[in-house]
Amino acid sequence: MPRSACSPTDVTDVLHLVAMGGYEIPGPSGPPSALERYLFELSDAERPRVCFLATASGDAPDFLARFYEICETLPSDPCHLALFHDRDVDDLDAFLAACDVVYVGGGNTASMLAVWRAHGLDGALARRATAGDVVIGGASAGAMCWFASGLTMSFGPLGPLPDGLGWLPGSFGPHAQLPGRLDLHTQLVASGALAPGWAVDDGAALHYVDGRLHRLIAAARDARVHAVDNDGVHEHAVEPIA
Repeated sequence: MPRSACSPTDVTDVLHLVAMGGYEIPGPSGPPSALERYLFELSDAERPRVCFLATASGDAPDFLARFYEICETLPSDPCHLALFHDRDVDDLDAFLAACDVVYVGGGNTASMLAVWRAHGLDGALARRATAGDVVIGGASAGAMCWFASGLTMSFGPLGPLPDGLGWLPGSFGPHAQLPGRLDLHTQLVASGALAPGWAVDDGAALHYVDGRLHRLIAAARDARVHAVDNDGVHEHAVEPIA
C-alpha cells in the first residue's frame, strides 16, 4: 500500500490544523457548528476556497449536501473531491494548491486512509501542507487521521488504529464523552497498544499552528479535553469560543 512521499517532519509548516472530537450541534441539519465556523475563519482569504473530503463516509450524498448547506452561511467558495466515484481531478497537487481550507468529514478512518493512500492523496495533502498557507482540519475521523494513532470503530468494536498519517505525534480519541471511550483509551495507552495522546469530547478541539499545540478550544459548555499518558488521565482547561 503506497505511503506518503513526505515524512511527518515535512509537514510541520502547516499554518493551522484543527482536530475536533466531534460537533457540539447534534443532527444533520441546522446552522454551522461553532467549530466549523472557527475552522473556516482561520483562513486569511476573504472568501476561502474550501475543499471537503467525505472519503470516510464513502462520499455519502447527505454528507456532501450538509457541507454545501453550511457553505451557504459561511462565506466560502466550496468544492469537494470524491474518490468513491469517477475522479474528475487529474492533478491532485494543482487542485489542492487552489484550496485555502481542507475540511475532512467523519466516518470510517481506516477505510479513508486506505483510499487516500491508494489514490496518492496522502502525499498530495502533505505536499500542500508544506506550503504553510493552508488551513486543515476536521472532526472524528477527520481529526484522528493526522495523528500517529487513534481510537476507532473502523473494524467493528472500539479499538486501536495504529497507522495514522503521523503528522502529529501520539494518539487521538474522538467522542471522548461517550461511555467507555476514555477508559479504553487509558487502558490501551497503559498496555502500549496506543501511544500517549489526547481524548477529546464532542464540541472541543485541538488547534495546532506550525506543528505545535496552540490552543485547546470548546464550543460546548461541558466539552472537555484530556491528556492520556502512562500516569493516567489529566483534564486540561479549554478556551470557550462563540
